Amino acid sequence: MNRANSGVDDERVLESAVSKVKRHVLPLFIVMFMVNYIDRVNISFIRPHLQADLGIGAAAYGLGAGLFFLTYSLLEVPSNVLMQRYGARVWLTRIMATWGVVSILMAFIQNEMQFYIVRILLGAAEAGFFPGVLYYFTQWLPDGARGKAVALFLSGSALSSIVSGPLSGALLQLHGLNLHGWQWLFLIEGAGSTLLSGFVWFWLVSRPGEAKWLSADEKRVLVGCIKEENSSRDAYRSIHVSAFKLLRDPQIVLFCFLYFCIQLTIYAALFWLPGVIRTMGHGLGDFQVGLLNSVPWLISIVAMYIYAALAARWRFQQAWVASALIVAAIGLYFSTTSLPIFAFISICFAAIGFKAASSLFWPIPQGYLDPRISAAVIALINSVGNLGGFVAPATFGFLEQHTGSIKGGLYGLAATSVISGLLVFFARLTPKEAPATLVTNE
Repeated sequence: MNRANSGVDDERVLESAVSKVKRHVLPLFIVMFMVNYIDRVNISFIRPHLQADLGIGAAAYGLGAGLFFLTYSLLEVPSNVLMQRYGARVWLTRIMATWGVVSILMAFIQNEMQFYIVRILLGAAEAGFFPGVLYYFTQWLPDGARGKAVALFLSGSALSSIVSGPLSGALLQLHGLNLHGWQWLFLIEGAGSTLLSGFVWFWLVSRPGEAKWLSADEKRVLVGCIKEENSSRDAYRSIHVSAFKLLRDPQIVLFCFLYFCIQLTIYAALFWLPGVIRTMGHGLGDFQVGLLNSVPWLISIVAMYIYAALAARWRFQQAWVASALIVAAIGLYFSTTSLPIFAFISICFAAIGFKAASSLFWPIPQGYLDPRISAAVIALINSVGNLGGFVAPATFGFLEQHTGSIKGGLYGLAATSVISGLLVFFARLTPKEAPATLVTNE
């Protein structure tokens, strides 16, 4: 009887501890993710200013936008290893402080080469933030509570897509001290990130046992629960394999290709949508462009939840991903029209498609993969997908520089979406054990 009562009491204590953890860290992480996302893509709103003030053309802009993702992808894993060594409080503070400082440096660039260097440094500074937060959740939240926490954290990306346009448009109106509006944008947003890093230092705690806002019982039960789950996982731990071995499986290659295509479209829209909006009317100012830039992302967020609900009710994941990709293809194709308003409406439909496809895609590899290699494969898929952030803006910039139009790029993205929509039906959903050549537990 006492054991039963003790078990019930521990469940209540665990529930209380989890609730406190969410209240203490989730709002901060959501704000950090929003700031992270805004500092990454704010250059999309200043492209005409870079060209007018510094002579940075379309090709240079596209290359600079993409260079961020090379160092970001390359340094993600080393950054996460260092976080495990130094602790979340130290490392997440370091990440945010350095990306804030580098963002401020963008205000003082004077030529293409400096633009490239700062974008490379920004990718290096931001590397590890996203996986670092996910790792933090594994140390603070039991399995049953982690999924909802991650979903709420990811909402920061959606919110920043809506907020970034009006915010950047408003900051571009600032002038003074011989600084242009785009320079004030980087100074203010970079300073905001740096100041927020100071709050992170004082607010975050690396380990549950160090949290003063948890009672002794809450620490004991929470730490014990997570330790027990980790011990259970050790009996069925992940296999450490190289990317080359993973890519021997055609299904894994297909997953990488599909996610790369999806991310290719998303990043093309992120960095070039403000330019498309400017063609809708010569009288549009920076603030109006920023407001209109929020519309496709707001619509896409609603569509993502509708798609998710439909996919949960009628289960045929490949068909839902394919339908979303076809919607994206149709929107991209018709966005090339010479009628600006119709082109904007088409971009809204495209956003519905590629944002929904991005969220609907992940259950497919997660359902197929052996749990022992799932972590490694998901990291590989995500890294390959991030390369779309380099290829898309660099290609679009080259096309505009040499042809005077991005129509060729939009047609290419439409064709890529159609091809991906067809290939997704070759993706397997059924669980599969790790190939014998990969099963080499250490």
